[in-house]
Amino acid sequence: MNISAQATAAAQPDLAALKTKQQAAWSSGDYAVIGTTLQIVGEELCEALDLRSGQKVLDVAAGNGNVTLAAARRWCDVVSTDYVPSLLERGWLRAKADGLSVAFKEADAEALPFDDLSFDAVVSTFGVMFTPNQGKASAELLRVCKSGGKIGLANWTPDGFIGQLFKTLGKYLPPPVGVKSPALWGTRARLTEMFGSAAASIAAEPRHFVFRYLSPEHFLDLFKTYYGPVLKAFAALDTAKQKGLRDDVLALIRRLNKADDGTMVVPSEYLEVVITKR
Repeated sequence: MNISAQATAAAQPDLAALKTKQQAAWSSGDYAVIGTTLQIVGEELCEALDLRSGQKVLDVAAGNGNVTLAAARRWCDVVSTDYVPSLLERGWLRAKADGLSVAFKEADAEALPFDDLSFDAVVSTFGVMFTPNQGKASAELLRVCKSGGKIGLANWTPDGFIGQLFKTLGKYLPPPVGVKSPALWGTRARLTEMFGSAAASIAAEPRHFVFRYLSPEHFLDLFKTYYGPVLKAFAALDTAKQKGLRDDVLALIRRLNKADDGTMVVPSEYLEVVITKR
């Protein structure tokens, strides 16, 4: 192997290793504590998709099941998937509590265990966007969706609050070289790259989810305890850098906070996406 080839090989990220690391991060803490607050996004995505009763719906990287439950409430035939078994368990408990019929299956978003053209709608809220291999994940969403079916996504944008939160984390723990940012899923350009050739149409509308917490400190303490990526980031830093990161996150919240009563009311932009497959 010549020097140029060696340099190219060295620059290639180990996506399998990254996926293992990410899975460990999402398995840590308890994402369901955070995820349940995002329920309204799943409801609104189902309305944007105009789901009809009896349709077969696949929720990819479902977490604790926000779109899963929303689609099941609309009498769809729903399969909820994630690669973190404990999150599927939380989704199952929620569905049981609401008396909803849902199938749950452990699955990797980059290698979905379903036949081609199996689902009328394929959905994901703040889930599939975090896959290391974006091309493989987007291809899988397209593969399992029927012709004329819809792919519905909710993805954080680069400039919204969560996009800026991840940029802040990146100042202390730079992302792996060669790996595309998850926030690219929140841009029209990247969506066109991944889905355009197979899409009859792509509708992408900016929306806002409002993070409402007791205080900025309450938000940060919960995310440090339960939200895997933030938990792992703090755990990897020494005391001085932990303080720096905490100060920077709180400064970000204060800059965006709409509340003047000590609580936290921070809108975070996301892209609501409806792709109709050819």
